Amino acid sequence: MTVQEWLGEHNQLGIDIWQSKYCYRQESFEEWLDRVSGGDGEVRGLIAQKKFLFGGRILSNRGLYKDGVKVTYSNCYVLTPPEDSLESIFDCAKKLARTFSFGGGCGIDISGLAPRGAMVNNTAKATSGSVSFMDLYSMVTGLIGQNGRRGALMISIDCAHPDLEEFIHVKSDLTRVTKANISVRISDAFMQAVKEDADFTLHFTRKATGETITKTVRARKVFNEIARMNWDFAEPGALFWDRICRWNLLSNTKEFVFAGTNPCAEEPLPAGGSCLLGSLNLAAFVKDKQFDEEAFCQAVAVSVKALNDVLDEGLPLHPLEEQKDSVRNWRQIGLGVMGIADMLIDLELPYGSPESVELCDRIGRLMSNAAMAASALLAKEEGAYPKCNVAEIMQTPYFQENADEETAQLVSQYGLRNSQLLTIAPTGTLSTMLGISGGIEPVFANYYERKTESLHGKDVYYKVYTPIVQQYRTAHGIVDDEELPAWFVTAQTIDYRDRIAMQAVWQRHIDASISSTVNVPNSFTEEETQALYQLAWEKGLKGVTIFRDGCRRTGILTVDEKKADREPSGLRRGEIVQVSNNVVGKKRKLMTGCGSLHCTAFFDPQTGALLETYLNKGSTGGCNNFMIGLSRMISLSARSGCDIHTIVDQLYSCGSCPSYAVRTATKHDTSKGACCPIAVGNALLDMWKELQEELGLTEEKKEPETDAENPCPQCGEELVFEGGCSICKSCGWSGCS
Repeated sequence: MTVQEWLGEHNQLGIDIWQSKYCYRQESFEEWLDRVSGGDGEVRGLIAQKKFLFGGRILSNRGLYKDGVKVTYSNCYVLTPPEDSLESIFDCAKKLARTFSFGGGCGIDISGLAPRGAMVNNTAKATSGSVSFMDLYSMVTGLIGQNGRRGALMISIDCAHPDLEEFIHVKSDLTRVTKANISVRISDAFMQAVKEDADFTLHFTRKATGETITKTVRARKVFNEIARMNWDFAEPGALFWDRICRWNLLSNTKEFVFAGTNPCAEEPLPAGGSCLLGSLNLAAFVKDKQFDEEAFCQAVAVSVKALNDVLDEGLPLHPLEEQKDSVRNWRQIGLGVMGIADMLIDLELPYGSPESVELCDRIGRLMSNAAMAASALLAKEEGAYPKCNVAEIMQTPYFQENADEETAQLVSQYGLRNSQLLTIAPTGTLSTMLGISGGIEPVFANYYERKTESLHGKDVYYKVYTPIVQQYRTAHGIVDDEELPAWFVTAQTIDYRDRIAMQAVWQRHIDASISSTVNVPNSFTEEETQALYQLAWEKGLKGVTIFRDGCRRTGILTVDEKKADREPSGLRRGEIVQVSNNVVGKKRKLMTGCGSLHCTAFFDPQTGALLETYLNKGSTGGCNNFMIGLSRMISLSARSGCDIHTIVDQLYSCGSCPSYAVRTATKHDTSKGACCPIAVGNALLDMWKELQEELGLTEEKKEPETDAENPCPQCGEELVFEGGCSICKSCGWSGCS
């Protein structure tokens, strides 16, 4: 078999993804199957039939240790939370860097760090607070590359921490904590106070000084702020922590504690915890409009064994000793699903309908029961995980809800090989490669708009249909999109209550968690956002976030056809505008990590467009050659037709500078930003906005927006936000793969 035969000759995107992300040194597809399956014929068969795929780390890295490559098979890690000391805080940063260097994403909980204003016994007199150290961890994430992409990080905090309100708002500054997802660990007590509109006490006691800091807040007001920030910035996400701790196979195990979650929140893990991922393609089990339950349960058993084999093979490959110890003791795996939306379309059931929820309830129960039975049979052969206590497991609400009598008998007799079995991850790149929907998400859109430039420089827009939609259109001769049947629903047409109902029914059968983004239209209100989060808690979800089309954290693929009416920039490729003497100049003095920097910008007096930039270092500031080079490239970009927002967006992507961070922390006089290019971008934008007001320009006269509001870093097309992750439907790039 060739990769073309596997994915389809016309699936060029999928073939490109396989070749660029998973193929090692021009190996053939058959060689890749042998390497990734570890020589297991049953696993090889499931992959060949597109019924199962390991997570991306395994598909890329399995077996490479034989060539001396230092890589991990795990997508997910949670580090031991930093304790309230500088030594522990920076030890955590060191562990973060080392884990990133091996290819793993990380979660860190900062609830153990003292809040702002707490007394310290050094020259600072008072701590800058837990939130201030988020910038450190974000900077580390940006600095440590992973095969051409940055690391992935989740930072969480407990809802009772006195820095909660500062944490909630930290990412409203778009220059801060840019390399991390953030979430609040929300307790049932907090949510009950929200329901009752009661007060809630934030508190923290420092072990080093004995000082206790308390603060009383109105729970509903804080909750509404969490919802408002999600409505406007898509963060922080909500982790319903009591549900996380209560609904799993370890809820009765006293020595076990969850320390945080991985970057997309589908894996709550203990300190040092790690998890291997794999997903079953539900659409591949539909035959003649029937779901093949027997084949599915057999595939679950094979997949559980496969993930255990990879766990054993990869045990010595973890970057840190604490990770090896945790994996050895608890043996978490994360088997999930993808293609839910495609399966429902094949079965002619609208996503979120009562019939679809009932079907997923049945499939989820089958999956959970089969996974526990398979793990018990592995325990019979290989032994239970070292910390296994059968009585504690069998008394958990999760086990009693999901295990049938036969499985209960197996667990009673042999225990379990794994303390955690099931999850639902984003699967963004995997599902794009196969041409199916990702994770638990509904089909995002029936089609996307793509742009191509004609020979005359005019933009031409065309539709690219989602694969399952295109297949149906072709099979049934549909020309008008309005003729698609009612079961072709999309993310933004599904009522949020139906979307929550679907996630809730899957969560009943998933012992870990679910990576989830509820995409909502721009018209979705703050009040509806509050209601969505309240409903998510009431329905037993472990976590959720929303993404509102057009919110300030723009990153969603726009399906609005108004884009097709936009005028081209008027410049041919390679054409550069010449600047006359009739310009408006503005100047800003910046303070950076190296000293002072002078930024002068010249704008068109009619349109307000940026034309040229000059950067000069002060007596102490920076490398003059670098400043000259950067100013020349900014000027060239501006005169080539790039609007100021596009230029500034590129400058914002430059990451953090250690010198800048040190001066910010010690002298507190740096200009807004995290490095020289970001500071320059902020200055340019500030001068541009000032000139717009001075010239009295209307919105219509301002520079046109770029076609891609949040462009993919690989191909420039628009990104979509699904399952807690940015995904490109054009090239398969994923921020979480």
